Amino acid sequence: MAKSGNNNLKYSLIAIGAVIIIFLIIVIAKSPTTVNPNGGDAVAPKSLTDQLFAVTTAHIQSVGIGTATAQPKAISGPALTKDGKPQLVYMGAEYCPYCATERWPMVVALSRFGTFKNLGTTHSSSTDVYPDTQTFTFHGSTYTSQYLTFSPVEMYSNVPSGAAYAVLDKPNSQEQSLMNTYDAPPYVPSANAGAIPFIYFGGKYIITGATYSPKVLENKTAAQIASALTNTKDPITQGIFGSANLITASICAMTNNQPSNVCTPTIVNIESSLTK
Repeated sequence: MAKSGNNNLKYSLIAIGAVIIIFLIIVIAKSPTTVNPNGGDAVAPKSLTDQLFAVTTAHIQSVGIGTATAQPKAISGPALTKDGKPQLVYMGAEYCPYCATERWPMVVALSRFGTFKNLGTTHSSSTDVYPDTQTFTFHGSTYTSQYLTFSPVEMYSNVPSGAAYAVLDKPNSQEQSLMNTYDAPPYVPSANAGAIPFIYFGGKYIITGATYSPKVLENKTAAQIASALTNTKDPITQGIFGSANLITASICAMTNNQPSNVCTPTIVNIESSLTK
């Protein structure tokens, strides 16, 4: 009898152990990991954002427009507003290497006017030109500013799905209409119609495509890119900060040059030089 009882106890313990293991597997599967649940590859590490945002305004502005090769284009579009503030609309995709390139100066410029929360990191497609360009993603992030609203739309991920990429954010009818109207002739050449990123600065300016060469970020880690920004002569800095100053000038045009500690005489001079 004792032997039979021991066997019963043994089997009971095994059964209980199996249930515990199954429970743990379910818990672990549902538990958060380092992967950003809102999209992208991971939540941007604090060490990276701290390094990026620690750069002083004077350091950034000393670059001027750097090696930025494409300027924002002036338009006379609808004076877009949201929550009583001028609205900046961005439309891009995580697979896109040109979007990956342009997000660096966008984050730098927008961080002068407000703060990001839950900013993610990602990379462009591994099968496109400039493969695996390291960058941020706006999908799942929030942005707070007293000067403007920022409406980012990351339309697709970098994960292949059939012949395209998995859908992330769907533009609303207004956002799609803006892109259909201003990301097309006569505002952009026919060959570039529909190009992303598409950035709409409250009816004042648009940007289509990257404003500096993606090649400067080629084969660099996100940490290497951020570290390079301490050297104003580095090609990475010349591209990112040069473009950030152009984006800042375009935003200052939206905010009536507020705040003054961001829309400085240097930025206002760049603003006045933008293509009309």
